[in-house]
Amino acid sequence: MFAQFFIKRPRFAIVIACVLSLAGFISAINLPIRQYPDVTPPQIEVSATYPGADAETLANTVAAPLEKQINGVDGMIYMESTSNSSGNYSLRVTFATGTDTDMALVKVQNRVSQATPLLPSEVVQRGITTQASFSDILAFASLISPNGTRDSLFLTDYATGNVSDVLSRVEGVGDVQVFGADYSIRVWLDPERLASLNMSVAEVSAAIASQNKQASIGSIGATPSDGKAPL
Repeated sequence: MFAQFFIKRPRFAIVIACVLSLAGFISAINLPIRQYPDVTPPQIEVSATYPGADAETLANTVAAPLEKQINGVDGMIYMESTSNSSGNYSLRVTFATGTDTDMALVKVQNRVSQATPLLPSEVVQRGITTQASFSDILAFASLISPNGTRDSLFLTDYATGNVSDVLSRVEGVGDVQVFGADYSIRVWLDPERLASLNMSVAEVSAAIASQNKQASIGSIGATPSDGKAPL
């Protein structure tokens, strides 16, 4: 029925086609188009470290104060947290789709600041990291040593110090994670030896921290200082 109507009236059919084409062209120009649209809800991750604490201690001393303050922040859908026996705590807060990530980050940071006085001093000294996070991983990149002259530890350190910072500055990149072990020293303590010397673990930790310093040595040819601050 409609086909016969337009076949008998070709000029009217041409006008309708031109109007529809013009409307489609105008709509295509005004439609927002993005290469990577926000199809997943934004997430804010809060992480903290409590050296020497197990998962239960983290849940009672770190997770409970933080989650109590952050719970109910504007736009939040749900949150999930993990605590491990290595003293690492991570809280991921998920917001509704379309929420401004920057505003959500500010809101979570304000709630973290309110909970900071309730946290252990060791956690506060090491700092609490609050940053935007994404549930989907966009891409993976790997570093290799073609001739095998560099081991995995060196490659991880190179990626952390050189590659990670450059990728983080790319527009649109939310976070860059480096998978691998960093340079570190693990100290194993002998309980019997500590008891014989009447020393505690905190004293050993403080002694190691006191030796792990880089003091300023001044410059050659400079005027000697008497240790007093200049007036």
